[in-house]
Amino acid sequence: SSIKGIVQLSKEASTRRGYCASSFLINDSSYGWLKNLGLQSENLGVYNGTWSGSGQTVISYSPIDGRPIASVREGTLEDYHNTVQEAKAAWNTWADIPAPHRGEIVRQIGHALREQLEDLGKLVSLEMGKIIPEGIGEVQEYIDICDYSVGLSRMFDGKVIPSERPGHLLIEQWNPLGLVGVITAFNFPVAVYGWNSSIAMTCGNCVLWKGAPTTPLTSVAVTKIISSVLDANNLPGAICSLVQAGTDVGLILFNLSYKLWRRNDHSSIYGANAEWHGRKLLELGGNNAIIVTEDADISMVVPAVLFASVGTAGQRCTTTRRLFLHESMHDTIVERLKKAYAQVKIGNPLEAGVLCGPVHSKASLELFKNTVASATDEGGKIECGGNVVDRSGNYVQPTIVTGLQHDAKVVHRESFVPILYVIKYKNLEEAIAWNNEVDQGLSSSVFTGSLNNVFNWIGPKGSDCGIVNVNIPTSGAEIGGAFGGEKHTGGGRESGSDSWKQYMRRSTCTINYSKDLPLSQGIKFE
Repeated sequence: SSIKGIVQLSKEASTRRGYCASSFLINDSSYGWLKNLGLQSENLGVYNGTWSGSGQTVISYSPIDGRPIASVREGTLEDYHNTVQEAKAAWNTWADIPAPHRGEIVRQIGHALREQLEDLGKLVSLEMGKIIPEGIGEVQEYIDICDYSVGLSRMFDGKVIPSERPGHLLIEQWNPLGLVGVITAFNFPVAVYGWNSSIAMTCGNCVLWKGAPTTPLTSVAVTKIISSVLDANNLPGAICSLVQAGTDVGLILFNLSYKLWRRNDHSSIYGANAEWHGRKLLELGGNNAIIVTEDADISMVVPAVLFASVGTAGQRCTTTRRLFLHESMHDTIVERLKKAYAQVKIGNPLEAGVLCGPVHSKASLELFKNTVASATDEGGKIECGGNVVDRSGNYVQPTIVTGLQHDAKVVHRESFVPILYVIKYKNLEEAIAWNNEVDQGLSSSVFTGSLNNVFNWIGPKGSDCGIVNVNIPTSGAEIGGAFGGEKHTGGGRESGSDSWKQYMRRSTCTINYSKDLPLSQGIKFE
């Protein structure tokens, strides 16, 4: 691959069936707002300054009821290679623009997103399946990171280092990588691209995006918003390019076998990446846990667990999948959670009052059924839920399972569906060890009233995750902090803090402003 960059791995392939364009939701007057986003019945999926697409036509189906929304003409490998060349040419313009001026362009992108906030948020709900507040919140997250990037554009810092040699100075110089590739998954089809593209652009990179195969309309709509800002500023459109395509382009973009990633074979991932000599940023999911100590405030625990385990129908990478309860309060909290789960309204995510929309695909339905079966086979008890909802669309009941061992196979396996495993523990050291024993290391949380517990939890013998929370759930991260995890989660960091360094290369520069040429370490070479 000729791209150097940062990648996010897509988690699903799309399904393709034949439909007449007249049956598309975009042609239904109730969904006329889709055209406000520049979408049509048939859309092109490649953008590099102009719109094109010479691959197969993919129809996007809503998980709400399985109806077709609109179609997208995918790109081919040739389209991809052409787009890479266009993006490289655009970089010659973009890299010469001062960082604060690049930040102004990103600010304008944020403003354009604000103007389309509601419609774009509804598209996320329609195409991905999350409820309206979460869909709009995801677009808001992109807007927030644009605001953050504007400030960042005036704050890149590098060290000035004293030299041991007279008349010399050492400085750090940060420069952009050039072209950054971003591959995003279906569950956050806007925000994750926003995290990466906003920071990457501000750092002076061009961006090539491959969106998830099952949310192509969202990728097209976002790119149309960005391209309108670039056009208004007489900038090359290929600064932010798009290639909606299948796994063939994804594999070229990452230069890595999909099967190796699916096995979580990180020695193979890093080996392949080393041969490629590329920069990587991986966020590969999490098997996240909340620990509740005996002195925790139960009135905080129940709503936090409900949101973290049921929100986005269990399809966040930060979803709570394991709940460790001190044995003294296990039964009380389980009963309260069962009552809370019983009040969750499942249904069309575009309707007010719904808290749990559909899972994203038919494959997710099968995963749910198989995981429930595995949990019961291994000795688990279904406290509530456990069934597929009998209605059109991809709906399941959020599920609580008790009675499993902490190291049961199904507990250690991340299943991207709303199933929560509740497990008793005796002491905090035991619970922390159980938190850390899974392959992934993304997000974790403890609910406690003890400062001693807090500092043990965030200390060297505490959680081994990249996100370590106290008295808040595992999901709902803010953009100001670095987002990412350890172990099989991938080790990368996105969004805030010093994550911008992932999108730049550092040079240590020694400057001699004297008339002499002394060597370091006092070496004489005469």
